[in-house]
Amino acid sequence: MKYHIQNATIFDGSGRDRYTGDAVVEDGQIERLERGPLVTGPDYQKIDATGQWLMPGFVDIHTHYDGEVEIYPQLDESVRHGVTTVLMGSCGISMVMGDPEELSDMFTRVEGIPSHYIKNLLREKKNWDGPAEYLAHLQSLPLGPNIGMFLGHSTLRAYVMGLGRSLSQDNKPGPEEMQRMLGILGEALDEGYLGLSVNLLEFDKMDGSEFRSRPTPSVFADWSEYRRLFGLLRQRERILQTVPNTANPLTFFSFIWESRGLGRKGLKTSMLAMIDGKAARGIHRALGHAARFTNRFLGGQVKLQGLPEPFDVITHGFDSPFFEEFESGTAYLHLQDVVEKRELLDKPAYRRKFRSQWQAKFMPRVFHRNLRDTHIVDSPAEELRGKSFRELAGREGKDEIDHFLDLIGQYGNDLKWYTVVGNDRPNELNWIVQHPDCQIGFSDAGAHLKNMAHYNFPLRLFKFVREQQAAGRQTLSLEQAVHKVTGELADWFGLDAGHLAPGRRADLVLVRPGALDDRLDDLHEAPMPGMPEFKRLVRRNDETVPLVMINGRIAWENGRADTGLGKEQGFGSVLRADN
Repeated sequence: MKYHIQNATIFDGSGRDRYTGDAVVEDGQIERLERGPLVTGPDYQKIDATGQWLMPGFVDIHTHYDGEVEIYPQLDESVRHGVTTVLMGSCGISMVMGDPEELSDMFTRVEGIPSHYIKNLLREKKNWDGPAEYLAHLQSLPLGPNIGMFLGHSTLRAYVMGLGRSLSQDNKPGPEEMQRMLGILGEALDEGYLGLSVNLLEFDKMDGSEFRSRPTPSVFADWSEYRRLFGLLRQRERILQTVPNTANPLTFFSFIWESRGLGRKGLKTSMLAMIDGKAARGIHRALGHAARFTNRFLGGQVKLQGLPEPFDVITHGFDSPFFEEFESGTAYLHLQDVVEKRELLDKPAYRRKFRSQWQAKFMPRVFHRNLRDTHIVDSPAEELRGKSFRELAGREGKDEIDHFLDLIGQYGNDLKWYTVVGNDRPNELNWIVQHPDCQIGFSDAGAHLKNMAHYNFPLRLFKFVREQQAAGRQTLSLEQAVHKVTGELADWFGLDAGHLAPGRRADLVLVRPGALDDRLDDLHEAPMPGMPEFKRLVRRNDETVPLVMINGRIAWENGRADTGLGKEQGFGSVLRADN
């Protein structure tokens, strides 16, 4: 098809000033992009974009779609919000190679996805076993968005050492194993993988039965192993995507320091996360200043991933990654039988341990653990809805922690409650989005399906910037905001994406500025394709995005996916690093 988009306000993704003009799309590419009206023949489909913003499709740099893409390759929960390129293989875990059951066990508990769906799917479908074969497999799928890949370090370590050995600090890779790991990473980089992802979070736990509740393999490596792999990334100018250990905040600064240059190439590092967390006020500024100093004076290339919106979470009982932060939370989540979980909550020794760990003041953490700062959104008991756990305990004249455990024991995962973990202060959030070393992303799309919904983060960035402008505060311009979620990310990650220009692939989105309103923040539950009786948390804003085009084909229009999306080739493709 040939398309002529008329009278749009054009943001080309470069950060340069917007202008009013037309775009002509033909054979999957932008043929012309100019100010003022253009003339085309009757064989072009005309799209009136008067009053709408035309911009490149958004880039989501941090997803966990590695499981969902096998079930539902259109990934339209992102496409509907204007995302046309997603990166997978985040947080040390990818599906590139290995035993299906082991891949599932590394992935599902960490990412909050029902294990039996992924395990059964991989057993049935997996016919690849290596970097090249996996990219060929992805390219064979009828993809919705474009996909760029990281090789997961946990995946690599388990594949080379065997899962059991990879999950022990007593076992280090021998010389031959280390060379094999370097060889596989080199092969992945040759194939166009963006780099390597590493995860040091100790509260990301294994699923399954044999190694249940151990941290994932990447945690058990030492810095000598990391540095051997980082050296290859440095040499090839590829990217380290990393998650430091929140239980040891020094690891954040260790990765920033590791990025430095000074007589050698700086290590391109994209690190989680720049968030104004309620549990650790000010850490986002410390990390931001450290990154800026390292990049300006030490030849570093470190970036910090962040969200342009409040970091909010819905928890079903204890079913949230934040309860893996401390031993008693993990002990509960380790159990799979509902009766055993209730019995555990009733044990006085368990309650004493839970209280001690919950109230520990000097242990680093992400979750604030303030029961006043919660409210129940759903419960079998209607009188609980809308109340905080502290308020309910006060009404009953009970200790708030005991009452909290009583309610979890009584209702389990049927008790749903909401809290905001960070980014709740607009002035600090404004500082974050303007920071030159903050990469706007970290959506976790495809993971924590019942807990979080940040799929529409680019649109919420535009909304936030406009609110700051209306309040008279210094903030990003809209051109800069568009650049932050398009061209800036694509260029840094080495992707052919993020720009509108003649000759470039036609991945683009139309946005109605009048619909950038509070509806973008509203949470809903929606059926999860391929997972009967399972619902995920979403935000839906179909009036805001009337059109999404991928590779010159209309993928989403006026609240509906194209009938070929997820069924036909020709929309998204595998994007390979361009260096």
